[in-house]
Amino acid sequence: MKLHFKFKFLLKNILKGLLWMAILAVLYLLAKEFIVDENKEFWLKRFYSQPLIIYGVYVGSEVFFGLFPPEFFMIWAYYKGDLWHYVLNLGFFAGVSYGAGYIAFLVGRYLQRVVLFRYLGRRFFSKYWPLFRKYGAFLIVASALTPLPWSAISMLVGTTNYPMKRYLNFALFRILRFVIYGYIIYQSHQFG
Repeated sequence: MKLHFKFKFLLKNILKGLLWMAILAVLYLLAKEFIVDENKEFWLKRFYSQPLIIYGVYVGSEVFFGLFPPEFFMIWAYYKGDLWHYVLNLGFFAGVSYGAGYIAFLVGRYLQRVVLFRYLGRRFFSKYWPLFRKYGAFLIVASALTPLPWSAISMLVGTTNYPMKRYLNFALFRILRFVIYGYIIYQSHQFG
């Protein structure tokens, strides 16, 4: 397969990711305008004053196949404090996400040896195996940067005996996602 098709796949998924982020930002702003601002004390007390709950939900979400988009948590972090708190939160979120992908990769490595997984794997990963065979490392990069399920793709990659060091290097694009999306969120609130 030519490199051109792989870049096209990556670009297509990055554009989907940016569109998804824009939709989440609009939904968040609408909710903030029409729901949160109407009863500010309730929402501030409930969510902004209990960051450990937010961090716990985030960690659980990242470990269990990204139940909630990280952009929700980035927006929460923006409103939580000043710029340095925002940057520290983004660093925490990026580190947890990278670590969750690595754990999923290791789980995939283990599962490839389990007979029951060979049956279940066909059922749950059948959509992504052809993509991995077709795009290889580009699938890792695309899932790191876009809404493709990061932990699920990482687990899939682990089941293929993909070299760990190469996976960890390509997985660094996950951190880049947080830098780029965090910057976009920050800038959109500065001028919005």
